[in-house]
Amino acid sequence: MKNPNRASAEDREWVSLFAGLDTPGVSDAMDKLGLHGQSLGIMPLANYTKVVVGPAFTVKYVPASNPPGTVGDFIDDVAEGDVVVIDNDGRTDCTVWGDIMTQYAGLREIAGTVIDGVCRDVNKALADNYPLFTAGRFMRTGKDRVQVESVNTTVGIGTVRVAARDIVVADANGVVVVPRGRAREVAEIARKIEEVELRIREQIAEGKSLGDARAALGYHSLQTKD
Repeated sequence: MKNPNRASAEDREWVSLFAGLDTPGVSDAMDKLGLHGQSLGIMPLANYTKVVVGPAFTVKYVPASNPPGTVGDFIDDVAEGDVVVIDNDGRTDCTVWGDIMTQYAGLREIAGTVIDGVCRDVNKALADNYPLFTAGRFMRTGKDRVQVESVNTTVGIGTVRVAARDIVVADANGVVVVPRGRAREVAEIARKIEEVELRIREQIAEGKSLGDARAALGYHSLQTKD
């Protein structure tokens, strides 16, 4: 099933900036720039070896009205390579993502899903290696309990505000959200930080003490805000 919503050239460019980076390096760069993007309490479903990077397709859920509205039809509008970012207000009493959504997202080459709330049918996500980052897991359906209020508006994910098309970086360590307008700057600083850390690892492998290697390469100021 080919996704008719193709990634734009601009989105592909932003994603390419983060090639080879991970969330710790991006987090350190955000700290240095005084930006808050670390999504507290949002955890990976598995120890993914791949880093997920993609523009945020944001979804806001609210308590269901009477009669209740829809819960998942938005996914037809998500482009390939996007990360679905769902704000369910941190609710853990009902889910907003299950096996059908996992299967469909995988078929449409969606990069992953981040939820301020819980998911279910985790065996399907684990078997398909579909990247899920959530506040937990619970089996009770969200149908008739919650409904989609809006898509591609600013939402909240684990203490972080996420605007539509911000860049999401997620891996086994968690989720970092980079403001789209600062993405190039964040990526450049993250790359510099990781290059220094690589040099430190090389020096200690050669027998240098950790303290001397850190001092020589300015480790203790790498994340210090300018």
